[in-house]
Amino acid sequence: MASSATDSAFVEFERVQKSYDGETLVVKDLNLSMPKGEFLTMLGPSGSGKTTCLMMLAGFETATHGDIRIGGVSINNIPPHKRGIGMVFQNYALFPHMTVAENLAFPLEVRKIGKSEREEKVQRALDMVQMGRFGGRRPAQLSGGQQQRIALARALVFQPELVLMDEPLGALDKQLREHMQFEITRLAHELGITTVYVTHDQTEALTMSDRVAVFDDGRIQQLAPPDQLYESPQNSFVAQFIGENNTLTGVVKEIGNGKCLVQLDGGDLIDAKPVNVKNVGDRTKVSIRPERVEINKDRLSPDAHTLKAEVLEFIYMGDIFRTRLRVAGHDDFVIKTRNAPDQVRLQPGTMIDIGWLPEDCHALDA
Repeated sequence: MASSATDSAFVEFERVQKSYDGETLVVKDLNLSMPKGEFLTMLGPSGSGKTTCLMMLAGFETATHGDIRIGGVSINNIPPHKRGIGMVFQNYALFPHMTVAENLAFPLEVRKIGKSEREEKVQRALDMVQMGRFGGRRPAQLSGGQQQRIALARALVFQPELVLMDEPLGALDKQLREHMQFEITRLAHELGITTVYVTHDQTEALTMSDRVAVFDDGRIQQLAPPDQLYESPQNSFVAQFIGENNTLTGVVKEIGNGKCLVQLDGGDLIDAKPVNVKNVGDRTKVSIRPERVEINKDRLSPDAHTLKAEVLEFIYMGDIFRTRLRVAGHDDFVIKTRNAPDQVRLQPGTMIDIGWLPEDCHALDA
């Protein structure tokens, strides 16, 4: 009988570390647990440790310290081919000398599955990714998007409980990439497959995941659902890495009751939510999302903070206008406004008042 801990956590990393040279840790004391059926994305810049974590889970790298478990069983000493994990890579890794159907049949042959059952499973997997008519073709006869679908079908053909994906859409153009994001998420949820997805593309992570683990310097900086990650970053790295973000620097003047007063370096005083600051006198980076800033005076709430700003650049982007401003001594303050009939098109050199609500403003570590 499985324990309750095992019931709630299907994939577990417990105090996992990884070093390649015996000195520098590329993964530092990782603790992470995933329930069955979750779609979890490991997101971070190059060298942050996310791919190393995926490779340790797959069995292609060995943890220097700690334990990795699937379904409550330690897999540290189980070879990759016996872990029952489906894998999808950016380069597809299809066998060029085999047909599509033969590529899909290969993992079933390795598992000693009979011919008629093999054929049935191959056809089911191809239909799943809308490639049912392509079984007789070779990979070279397929487009990049079709090859990616076949790689996905091959990972799913033996009905694994866990699928790992390493930058699987990196080689596709934007439109096809967005379509495949939807397809992969739909399939994962329909089939109830636990998925670990690695990417450095934050939009991909936000649109596809149940939860996102943001990696930097070998550690998870924040693990949360996409909306929580975007709306409530826990530190300045996460705020800067997830989505576009405005940062103003200053000093904490007062703190208490879930609020803090910050004096910006330009002299203005503003209220903010203290997220990663503790003491009066601490340096802080104040974070405000571009879409939370209002430029239309009639729409400003009575509770809003207002600051003077100089328009430096106005960019028409179709559905939105993107305006760059000089605010409190910073030349990189950006606002995004909807392309609506009543929205003003601002001219460079214009001085305007901008504002936002205190709850949309986070005081983070400096």
